[in-house]
Amino acid sequence: MADTLLDCKNMPCPQPVIRVKRLLETAPPDRLTVIVDNEPAVENVTRFLNSQGYETSFVQEPGIWRISGTLGTAPEAAFPSDIVCPAPARPSAEDARTLVMIISPAFGSGDDELGGRLMKNFLSTLPEMGNSLWRIVMLNGGVSLAVEGSPVIDGLRRLEDAGVSILVCGTCLEHFGLLAKKAVGQTTNMLDVVTSMQLADKVVRV
Repeated sequence: MADTLLDCKNMPCPQPVIRVKRLLETAPPDRLTVIVDNEPAVENVTRFLNSQGYETSFVQEPGIWRISGTLGTAPEAAFPSDIVCPAPARPSAEDARTLVMIISPAFGSGDDELGGRLMKNFLSTLPEMGNSLWRIVMLNGGVSLAVEGSPVIDGLRRLEDAGVSILVCGTCLEHFGLLAKKAVGQTTNMLDVVTSMQLADKVVRV
């Protein structure tokens, strides 16, 4: 059987993932190839295909990446993912999900040095939220906190090790030249961000 081919070159985030999602919702093929032209799309499309039960690999060619997916024999439930998927039933109060969106390396405005110290204190205090702390999404300048050398990288790793999901905007990393320096979290896209906001019971923006 021939591969289904999706040419997603020149598509900004999160269009490649959206196009793959729509294909799988209508007629999921046994095999498909997705062509993209940027590294964030490689990670985002691969992660989504994996969550839908596809075994994936990719090859890099001049200016593009070819992502190959083959539908596995395991059921979809074996690849759990709450990213880019319909909202689940509303959780009970003790399981309510809190999403923290970080859009700057500094907490508040007025003095960046003070804001940096406050952000470090904020992240070190987040575990006090207990099980309600579900996900951290990092956008714009906030992605600089998730890279090598960040003063809060150890705290973020502890949160991730404790089961907190951390999503880091791939477009933002690429814009600031930090994609190769990401040291914690999953590279994400705007569809993941919007879906996360929909799934959350509470959104805290800092």
